[in-house]
Amino acid sequence: MKFSKKHVGEIGENLGVKYLVSAGYEILERNWRFSRAEIDIIAKVEEILIFVEVKTRSYNYYGEPSDAIGEHKERMIMDAAQRYMEEIGHEWEIRFDIISVILSGSGGCEKLEHYKDAFF
Repeated sequence: MKFSKKHVGEIGENLGVKYLVSAGYEILERNWRFSRAEIDIIAKVEEILIFVEVKTRSYNYYGEPSDAIGEHKERMIMDAAQRYMEEIGHEWEIRFDIISVILSGSGGCEKLEHYKDAFF
């Protein structure tokens, strides 16, 4: 089954949210935008604010989905995260995570990996 790029991304984000919730994370925001940057998921676990980038692919012929996040994307996410923290007055621990998803042919999850503290 062939999915549009947008649909693949939505499926991956939904799987990422489901995974985080099952692991005890509280989801605060989805697709939070600032300027040209978007943070896919903003979550909290204990007192740590976590900014999550979800990368989803239907295949991994050219590498893992997480490999597609470059320095420019990281900077955009960090800038947006700074703005979000200013808006909510958050001044304690933060973390940047990546969730990498590879879908099966039917649109289910073939592989999901969670990389904690991925930007540093």
